Amino acid sequence: MLLEMKDVKKRYGAFELACSMQLQPGHVTGLIGQNGAGKSTAFKAILGLITPDSGEISVLGKAPEALTAKERENIGVAFADTGFSNFLKIKDIIPIMRAEYAGFDAKDFRDKCARFELPMNKYLKEFSTGMKAKLRLLLAMSYKARLLILDEPTAGLDVLAREELLDLLRAYMEDEECGILISSHISSDLENFCDDVYMIDHGEIVLHEDTDVLLGEYGMMKLTQEQYARLDKSYILRQRKEDHGYCCLTNRKQFYTENYPELAMEKGSIDNVITMMVKGETI
Repeated sequence: MLLEMKDVKKRYGAFELACSMQLQPGHVTGLIGQNGAGKSTAFKAILGLITPDSGEISVLGKAPEALTAKERENIGVAFADTGFSNFLKIKDIIPIMRAEYAGFDAKDFRDKCARFELPMNKYLKEFSTGMKAKLRLLLAMSYKARLLILDEPTAGLDVLAREELLDLLRAYMEDEECGILISSHISSDLENFCDDVYMIDHGEIVLHEDTDVLLGEYGMMKLTQEQYARLDKSYILRQRKEDHGYCCLTNRKQFYTENYPELAMEKGSIDNVITMMVKGETI
């Protein structure tokens, strides 16, 4: 197991994180949820940047605080900041990375910077949002870590740049001993990349599902009042009252398409699930 959280709790005033989660080798796991739902708090707990009030965290087989400096080299992180001063240039960062990480490959890093048009001699403060996003991810991948923890790694990138970086991550995952925990507001990135997703809302994990199952077996139904009244609601996860009827989320799409062929069924998606799990109601 690359990563495991068991009943981890952390309270900040009225907010409480209550999280259990796993990441297996060879897997890409997504963590989804609205801003403020608890994603960053969970990442900080995993990295030992905050201390949970209760529960257990295991990263590469150890509690975060027990990891040695050498063992931490097996964790690559891409957060909102590169961690380097805006008054440095990439050429200044390379010797720092070489000194800090035994696995840092300077030539490969330079080649990737050239591929993504990141200049060696320009101050980071002059980089665009997209350029900084590229640099964060390339740095996280530059020393061959077994575990990548990526918080919105493709934010600020255009479609082509996002796909190129995701291709790099797919190549990274060819090593079946590695794994990625990733959050993103861009649902298409997660749908095409993740093996499974956890959804967090108000600090609590409210859903865990394989991505193939979510996309293949989940669905959204738009119902009139009359259709809703005669519907078997056994497999409705969330519902929402609308002006002309109801919107319902199910994880048994086939049951409803077979038994109610007249109903309009929309294919499941991460965006639909987030919307309904947050704004919908249980029956």
